[in-house]
Amino acid sequence: MPEPDLTLEAVPSVARIPAADWDACAHPAGEAFNPFVSHAFFAALEASGSASARAGWGARHLVARRDGAIVGIVPCYLKAHSQGEYVFDHGWADAYERAGGRYYPKLQATVPFTPATGPRLLIRDGVDRDAIASMLARGLIGLCDATDASSVHVTFAREQEWQRLAEHGFLQRTDRQFHWHNEGYASFEDFLGNLASRHRKAIRRERRDALAAGITIHHLTGEAITEEAWDAYFEFYMETGSRKWGRPYLNRKFYAEIGETMRDHVLLVMAKRDDRWIAGAINFIGSDTLFGRNWGAIEHHPFLHFEVCYYQAIDYAIANRLTWVEAGAQGEHKVARGYLPQTTYSAHYIPDPGFRRAVREYLTHERAHVADDISEMTDAGPFRKAGDDQG
Repeated sequence: MPEPDLTLEAVPSVARIPAADWDACAHPAGEAFNPFVSHAFFAALEASGSASARAGWGARHLVARRDGAIVGIVPCYLKAHSQGEYVFDHGWADAYERAGGRYYPKLQATVPFTPATGPRLLIRDGVDRDAIASMLARGLIGLCDATDASSVHVTFAREQEWQRLAEHGFLQRTDRQFHWHNEGYASFEDFLGNLASRHRKAIRRERRDALAAGITIHHLTGEAITEEAWDAYFEFYMETGSRKWGRPYLNRKFYAEIGETMRDHVLLVMAKRDDRWIAGAINFIGSDTLFGRNWGAIEHHPFLHFEVCYYQAIDYAIANRLTWVEAGAQGEHKVARGYLPQTTYSAHYIPDPGFRRAVREYLTHERAHVADDISEMTDAGPFRKAGDDQG
């Protein structure tokens, strides 16, 4: 029997890859649905121009074929900067360029503007997954050489992929995020019952004060997300994003695209006062996880951010029997609200031997620091310990 014909190709647009093939690789049977790796999400990013060569995100999606059929994909971009990634390598870029190197372009295997863990080596069912994963890892190294990139960065990968890439010479990096875990709670009060008394009281007070000005909260998904709601949310996003980052990454066309193609996987948590929208947060719904993303407001009320972004997400996860809420990047203040630190993983291929040695040494110390940080924050978390009062 002849050996299968295996090929690799870098494709400059998700639009050139059939959605059915992409999604078959992104969502193989038996794995949790992650909306961020769906064809529709990437298509919205690229068609809107939010992730485009002009914006510094030149698509180079790595596609593996067996006898002409697509069996694996790595979402990948040739980057001219380090913006919109949430795994920070600005110090690496500065050090490399001070030493006479050229850090950009680099290859980024990730979901643009989306600090959420998910598969990065997308492999369909019915193939030798280990063999295809190794093929894709080697393909990233080859693509690095072919594009004259300084390095390859696979960010917010799953731990198993992180280990697989290390076998092919990728350096291992860790960080942490704050996620809420549903222990089978029947209600928000049931969740509060697991917290120490002072944390229960603080959260109840925050939820009460957040709505004290006559604010009401509304969950919108599917057809309930009207153009009026999208326009209001986008105003919040632009106002808050402009203050925080200078220039928000996502444009109105992006939200129009996902409003058409992904609305059943979107949850807008919107706040209203005096019959007008004043704040909102967008979430994406996976099969077992609610992914919190961007928030914004045009009126500022005490604790409204916590209510809209964190507590309402917990309410939704409990009501819909979701296991996790991922609340996005950064934010140690989330710990007191029941979101505990979780390890995130990235893998980095650096061909320059001197630079590679320096980064490897740095990452050894950084991983130890991250592990200690997670342990300390978990121990100091809000959950009741033996002997705590029940009040």
